[in-house]
Amino acid sequence: MQKSKLTLYIFLALILGVIAGYIYNATVINNINTKINTAEVNIKTLDGQLLASKDTTTVIYQELKAERSKQAAIRKAGSTTREDKLVGFTILSDIFLKLIKMIVAPLVFTTLVVGVAKVGDIKAVGRIGGKTLLWFLSATLVSLLLGMVLVNFFKPGEAMHLPLPDSHLSTGIQKTTLSLREFIGHVFPTSFVEAMATNEILQIVVFSLFFGVGTAAIGEKGVIVIKAMDAIAHVILKITGYVMQLAPLAVFGAITAIVAKQGLGILSTYAIFIGEFYFSLVILWLVIILAGAAVIKGRAFKLVGRIKDAMLIAFGTSTSEAAYPKVLLELERFGCNNKIVSFVLPLGYSFNLDGSMMYMTFASLFLAQSYGIHLSFEHQLSMLLILMLTSKGIAGVPRASLVVIAGTIAMFNIPEAGLALLIGIDPLLDMGRSATNVLGNAMATVVVSKWEGELEPGDD
Repeated sequence: MQKSKLTLYIFLALILGVIAGYIYNATVINNINTKINTAEVNIKTLDGQLLASKDTTTVIYQELKAERSKQAAIRKAGSTTREDKLVGFTILSDIFLKLIKMIVAPLVFTTLVVGVAKVGDIKAVGRIGGKTLLWFLSATLVSLLLGMVLVNFFKPGEAMHLPLPDSHLSTGIQKTTLSLREFIGHVFPTSFVEAMATNEILQIVVFSLFFGVGTAAIGEKGVIVIKAMDAIAHVILKITGYVMQLAPLAVFGAITAIVAKQGLGILSTYAIFIGEFYFSLVILWLVIILAGAAVIKGRAFKLVGRIKDAMLIAFGTSTSEAAYPKVLLELERFGCNNKIVSFVLPLGYSFNLDGSMMYMTFASLFLAQSYGIHLSFEHQLSMLLILMLTSKGIAGVPRASLVVIAGTIAMFNIPEAGLALLIGIDPLLDMGRSATNVLGNAMATVVVSKWEGELEPGDD
């Protein structure tokens, strides 16, 4: 499948997915959604009545509890039925994502080991690593700041006028607030096999760095290892080419399932918030491209053309991980040295998720606005710095950002239940931020290649 054809097929899959999802929602899912929504309304009403009841021993209170359990069972049964009806579509994207995850861990390991070993001594690794982290930290800070500035400018939450919920209400999202000790524990693997099995990219990166430096240090004996790893990497990249043939089907399945489940109504309900967030992403794109252009001139715009397929894959599947193998291939074709790509790109997937960074400040402050909670400039800066630390090593998979947000907003007394506002539209927002993550990492790799004098003209 040629590049131009793959782009066309993915784009057609997006359009057909929206149409198919709308039809399936109207004909099959709508009745189930009605039952679920009715049950949810009843549960909210019953929750209010239960909270108002001062005596929990009365027959009325017990009847209310029994009715709530009944409505909760109806809601759960409806959700299960809905998922069963959508399984034909979700299985398409599930197969693709499983195949990609099968590739990502060994690809990161082999390419990073080869990259570090080819770089050679620890001084060179430190020099390239320093330049890489300088770009990553700058990009992260800009993304978070831009999210903070734009959400304060647009104020999308002010139209919501939500009352503060009762403290016991929960969204069911497991929140995370990593302490320094937990973060360090998360970075360093106790077992390389376990890190590979669970696709812990950050831990694989750490082991690969050690392995690569060790391979370079043993001299001629290490040449055999480098050649073997290089050969394995090329085999995996060949497999990647086969897997990418399924990308249009995966995108079709994922988009159809989202629209069928939520309906097009979800777009109109949150149109302002979605529109403002995507407008903010466009501004971030311009910032990333212009920052890249300051280093690589007009080739920054050509790079976007090269990686558009990868960005569409990330957009359609809501995960930047799905685009990793494709980005790696395109960067080498663009003229980046293999050793730089193999070193910088895997690090980017743990430390440089620009779209996710912007979303975290944007969404957290949106929730504060929705509840009428005023956060001073100092508080907002504190939130920004906390997000900057807790988000490092976040998985490039759907809903990972929500987990970090859930842990962070609790520190600022923003109700966790507010995340329910985002859960419904999160897949739509995740698509945009995943595509942005791909752009940010690709640009970072090209810039570091240029700084190192390792950027060839390429075939762009």
